[in-house]
Amino acid sequence: MNRLHPLSAASFALQYGFLWLWIPIVLVIGLASLTDVVSPSRAPFAAPIGFLAGVAYGVAYYYRFEYEVTETTVDVASGVVARRSREIPYRRIQNVDVRQGVVQRLLGLAIVSIETAGGGDSEATLNFVSEAEAERLQREIRRRTAAVKDRRRRRESDERDQRDASATAADRPADPDAVDDPDTDSDRDAAFDAESDRPESAAEEQERRDSDRPVSGTGGAAAAGTDRTEPVDRIEHRRKRLFDLESRELLLYSFTSFRPAAVAAVTFVFFLATDTIIDLLVAAAQPFGGPRDLATGDPGSYGIFTVVSAINGILATYLVSVAYTFATYYDFQLGRAGDDFVYERGLLQRYSGSIPVEKVQSVTITDNPVQRLIDYAGLWVETAGYGPDSDSGSQSAVPLAERGRVHRFTENLTGVETPVFRRPPTLARRRYLVRFSLVALVVVAIAFAVAQATPLDRWYLAAIVFAAVPPAAHLRYVHLGYYVGEDHLVIRRGFWRRRTTVIPYYRIQTVSTRRSIFQRRLGLASLVVDTASSRTFFWSTPTIYDVDLADARDVQDTGRKRLQTALRERAREDEIGLEVDFT
Repeated sequence: MNRLHPLSAASFALQYGFLWLWIPIVLVIGLASLTDVVSPSRAPFAAPIGFLAGVAYGVAYYYRFEYEVTETTVDVASGVVARRSREIPYRRIQNVDVRQGVVQRLLGLAIVSIETAGGGDSEATLNFVSEAEAERLQREIRRRTAAVKDRRRRRESDERDQRDASATAADRPADPDAVDDPDTDSDRDAAFDAESDRPESAAEEQERRDSDRPVSGTGGAAAAGTDRTEPVDRIEHRRKRLFDLESRELLLYSFTSFRPAAVAAVTFVFFLATDTIIDLLVAAAQPFGGPRDLATGDPGSYGIFTVVSAINGILATYLVSVAYTFATYYDFQLGRAGDDFVYERGLLQRYSGSIPVEKVQSVTITDNPVQRLIDYAGLWVETAGYGPDSDSGSQSAVPLAERGRVHRFTENLTGVETPVFRRPPTLARRRYLVRFSLVALVVVAIAFAVAQATPLDRWYLAAIVFAAVPPAAHLRYVHLGYYVGEDHLVIRRGFWRRRTTVIPYYRIQTVSTRRSIFQRRLGLASLVVDTASSRTFFWSTPTIYDVDLADARDVQDTGRKRLQTALRERAREDEIGLEVDFT
């Protein structure tokens, strides 16, 4: 069994030391409130006791944490008082993610996270190991995972060949000249069974592992007519680069995208230094007629202060988003190693991980109004257990590139034909018109309520939002569409962040029809297409919105039939479903 890097002991000691120092402080304060025997003044003297106890526990945790890469599993044991032992089979491992912060990169350390299918949380985290050990673990686990996948495919292929041979033999007419020799057949079968049951020696096992294996995703045969083969343990070293995010594309992506995390960051900083930030906002508003301070001023100056502060807040949030995106996707590289997409990215915190191709559930093209204006788009993939923008690592195959290039990537990756989208009926646009009118009415009502409680008047100016209702309803309608292809279902929706999702039929888990009370009155329905991929707060399940009920039922029936057909075809073929060399 292996241990973590020695610096992990110091990290655990400080972590548990600062965590535990609060325990005696809380106990002393609690006892002081219940009895006069204990004085609250003893709390500072009790804190070092908790800190030393936490340090001791952190050191013990380091010595009790062990891991090992075995032939069949990755074993991790941890815990001081309550021990926890995990054996993670290679067939369940989906990704081995390596992260490095600024301090960790300076110290030559890394965090290794082992992700499994079926959840976004890490199954095991090694915090910390050396950079060389992190690369060794990532390479070794990927190699063994690829070997498990390869053996499984070969076994399934052999079983399929045996079934085909049995079916062919059953259909072949009997040969009248053939004479069965029961003794010979019995001896041959016994010898075969004895050979099959004989334990495999270590040398034979190693020879079998190092024997030639087909490289998944190469598709086709060699020039001599035989399958092109290559040892699985060499696949990791034969990494093919698929896409690099150039400096121009990185800057465009940073300035044309927005990260919701920036809102949380700005809000946190505001609450951390409220007085200082308010003073800065007051100073920024004074040149435009704002108040000298918040205690003195008239309604007009307060209004100017509100507008200027809102503009400054939006600008600060946007700049934080630009910086965050730039640092996150700096030096983004996507490559292929075997049947996995492998990526690296990050300026301050460096990430490297993989996207298993066989786990990909759907492929999504994303763009926003600015990106559409400059004819750019991004390409994302969703896998079982992950979702776009998940904390488990980037699932972006192409953060930003020219639209034509992204469309070509998508067609090469999925094999989808060029879609011809169908829109919902025009009745849906009328529905959106009513919906946005109600939203505008709520905005006017809020403005009226604010005017009653504050010196601000002219609340009726808020009615200008009604001018945005018709274009908003139209833009939502024209960006909706769906395409029912032979092998894929393509769904387009969204205006501010338009998403065009390509879903292979064999990845569909459920197709459900949903109808609100308003949709039932209009004879409309929405079709929700669910896959095994997990979702984040900002990404919803692909949905065909507001189509005729008859069309929704027709798409649902077609999807169900083509799902069964696709599953039968995949059962007969030895494919991973996607083309890993999608460029």
